[in-house]
Amino acid sequence: MKIEDVKALPTDELKEKLYALKEELFNLRRKKAVGQLEHGEQIRGVRKDIARVNTVLKERELAKKSAPKTAPAKQVEAHKVAAPKKVEVKKEAK
Repeated sequence: MKIEDVKALPTDELKEKLYALKEELFNLRRKKAVGQLEHGEQIRGVRKDIARVNTVLKERELAKKSAPKTAPAKQVEAHKVAAPKKVEVKKEAK
């Protein structure tokens, strides 16, 4: 699975894919322990796929969190009112 394929999927499908990949990793580890796994590199490939999915999910989470924070900050600045300046009045000596 390539990163472009992962980025093309919606978030809900990514979460389902992550669950399926974790199940597959569990089954591969079980097969390895019993001695039925012929190609050990399959485990590494599944772990990398899990990392790719987690990376894309985290990127989307961070993008969602950072987007609303920037817009309201600009609105708050636009509504600020300048504080009145204090003017000192000097009394003349007679």
